[in-house]
Amino acid sequence: MTPFPLTWLYVPGDRPQVVTKALAAGADVVVIDLEDAVAPDRKEYARAATAERLGEPQPVPVHVRVNALDGPWASADLTALAAPAGVAGLRVPKVTSADEIRRVAAITPLPLYALLESALGIEHAFAIATAHPSLRGVSLGEADLRADLGVRADAGLDWPRSRVVVAARAAGLAPPPQSVHPDIRDLEGLASSCAHGRALGFLGRAAIHPRQLPVIQQAYLPTPAEIEEAETIIKAAAANEGAQALPDGRFVDAAVVATARRTLSQARRE
Repeated sequence: MTPFPLTWLYVPGDRPQVVTKALAAGADVVVIDLEDAVAPDRKEYARAATAERLGEPQPVPVHVRVNALDGPWASADLTALAAPAGVAGLRVPKVTSADEIRRVAAITPLPLYALLESALGIEHAFAIATAHPSLRGVSLGEADLRADLGVRADAGLDWPRSRVVVAARAAGLAPPPQSVHPDIRDLEGLASSCAHGRALGFLGRAAIHPRQLPVIQQAYLPTPAEIEEAETIIKAAAANEGAQALPDGRFVDAAVVATARRTLSQARRE
């Protein structure tokens, strides 16, 4: 997996033909969903089909979102998907405590990604993010969180969004990807929402349709102007160590240089 995955494409686990298409859609990561996208009477089929499909390496990194730990299907999901060759990670939904991550880590050696989808999960964000070395990322599940908080306006989620960004970075994890934009036809709204998420510190976004992928990637890749600015800063830092002012008046110190280096790394997808 690229160190800077920008697109995470969700696909229902009970539709193998759609999984095949998703693997060729150009996403950085494909997420086979056994939870919300699968009806209760299709859970066993989705699990079996996913385990069979992922018994061998896949052309792109594949994660599996298992069912919620407090439900009737999670145990069987974790047993079936403990360590297939084609699984790059497990996404654990509705996490509310560090202990839940430790319990899953005791079952599987796979990298884990926690989804925080409730007020309690947000309150415990840092504890979850530091729960176990197997945990590689945290992110929000905004539909459930919105319902739990009773939030109507999108701005009501900005504090939880910032909270999870801070928790991830404080734990030494990668910046989290944004939650999905549910209207697959609203590409203009998706682009605007991505710009807002990027300003909050997110990196990349989950998608539910391939048409969303190029919009997300364009929104999160550095712009030509940002790349040019970063290159100017790096050159100035190389020529003169220590804090300094550029000819246009911008101040450059170690933090500014670190940001510039990160911008160029993201542009190169290194």
